[in-house]
Amino acid sequence: MDLTFNKNEDHNKLKLSELRRRLAEVKLGGGKKRIEKLHAQGKMSARERIDYLLDKNAPTIEIGAFAGDGMYAEHGGCPSGGVVVKVGYVKGKQCVVVANDATVKAGAWFPITGKKNLRAQEIAMENKLPIIYLVDSAGVYLPMQDEIFPDKEHFGRIFRNNAIMSSMGITQIAAVMGSCVAGGAYLPIMSDEALIVDKTGSIFLAGSYLVKAAIGESIDNETLGGATTHSEISGVTDYKAKDDMDALDKIKNIVDKIGDFEKAGFNRVEAKKPTENPEDIYGILPASRTDQYDMLEIIKRLVDNSEFEQYKEGYGKTILTGYARIDGWAVGIVANQRKVVKTKQGEMQFGGVIYSDSADKATRFIANCNQKKIPLVFLQDVTGFMVGSKSEHGGIIKDGAKMVNAVSNSVVPKFTIVIGNSYGAGNYAMCGKAYDPRLIVAWPSAELAVMSGNSAAKVLLQIEKASLEKNGEPLDPEKEKALFDKIKQRYDDQISPYYAAARLWTDAIIDPLDTRKWISMGIEAANHAPIEKQFNLGVLQV
Repeated sequence: MDLTFNKNEDHNKLKLSELRRRLAEVKLGGGKKRIEKLHAQGKMSARERIDYLLDKNAPTIEIGAFAGDGMYAEHGGCPSGGVVVKVGYVKGKQCVVVANDATVKAGAWFPITGKKNLRAQEIAMENKLPIIYLVDSAGVYLPMQDEIFPDKEHFGRIFRNNAIMSSMGITQIAAVMGSCVAGGAYLPIMSDEALIVDKTGSIFLAGSYLVKAAIGESIDNETLGGATTHSEISGVTDYKAKDDMDALDKIKNIVDKIGDFEKAGFNRVEAKKPTENPEDIYGILPASRTDQYDMLEIIKRLVDNSEFEQYKEGYGKTILTGYARIDGWAVGIVANQRKVVKTKQGEMQFGGVIYSDSADKATRFIANCNQKKIPLVFLQDVTGFMVGSKSEHGGIIKDGAKMVNAVSNSVVPKFTIVIGNSYGAGNYAMCGKAYDPRLIVAWPSAELAVMSGNSAAKVLLQIEKASLEKNGEPLDPEKEKALFDKIKQRYDDQISPYYAAARLWTDAIIDPLDTRKWISMGIEAANHAPIEKQFNLGVLQV
């Protein structure tokens, strides 16, 4: 191995080590002391509940582990958005599991909690997967109620989705394993089946204190809305469990009886491992986001047998398109080529930039995959579309619009992996979050922004400098450099993959070696939902 490979490997493994460290921190939720307090109450933590429920030794993926990361510091923080979401298997059936984390503000709903719950429901709805709610929540976090309560994508949307999923025939099971208060009380009861744990679970629109204040009635919470009340008097719940494990065992038994599903019919054969060593990815991927590398070498380490059948190999070379298999599933790959390439006319094209010919090629390939019912995988390392008079006169806007159109109207499931840069309109054309990928994840090397930190800082510095000079405050070189560094640092913080993951612009930050698992489980989930629409590009400026 050469020196550059070794330096890249060291850099990327340090990034991976940071990822593991930060994941370990967020998995503690509100901290060890609060977990111990739950145990003293006879309750399991949110993650313990999910681990017990899901099949042992079966693969899982976690959605939004970094949701809320670095946010709400003035409110004490909100690790993982106060809710844990995993896609895994219960009795061999793929399910979405949503568990409130009572160690984080008693499981109260912050704005990011609502967004994460809606993302979990979106995954269940798109893929027609059963969804299981493990409820233990104090309801809306009142100091921020204006940001979670009344809008379209706020708290009430959860219950609307409950109703929509019921009409779609998507199984919803809820277990009340702690508090279930006020508007949140509707979630389990709008599910198909509801369980409640004796002595620790409770459901009511208003607790005993509010009841006393509102109507003068004195009553304890257990009598008001405990397990016995709702299982034997109100009939609100369907099953009464003696403890957390009993409730989770009952859920397993219910899921075990669910019938088979109609399949979308995506092509799958026996899986084969890549013949090229996947761990080479750490050495191939450069430490600097401006350095070139051959994306084809990354693809060979992600796909079965390292086989990639390129489509239009000699045309539009800054985007690689072609067919492959990942864990046995047939896929169409659209990837940004990050090395400088030469056209047939002898012109040099910059790696990571989308040119007219590349956009044209990608549009045609996406249409082909839709016709053949082949899921699409986008590997992003893109700085944007080519600019300048030659590109503008050549119709780059028109060709870029065609590609965006194809991505937008695609009916096969799409999966996006942000490997490196994800800048500007390149993010859109390569199926960013706004274009409904079934799953979108980032590697630790990813950067998401309108432009790079260096470019943005130069632009923002010029604006700031002009404003100061207008007010008679010219900058000397030393102050100008200090201002540039300050602006760049602020912008660099915002292009971090952790900043994006905290806001759920991506579903996760993952080890590159987990990419195959995410795509495979994602296609398996998508196979639950037959394609009901025809691919139609609509009106195009030909």
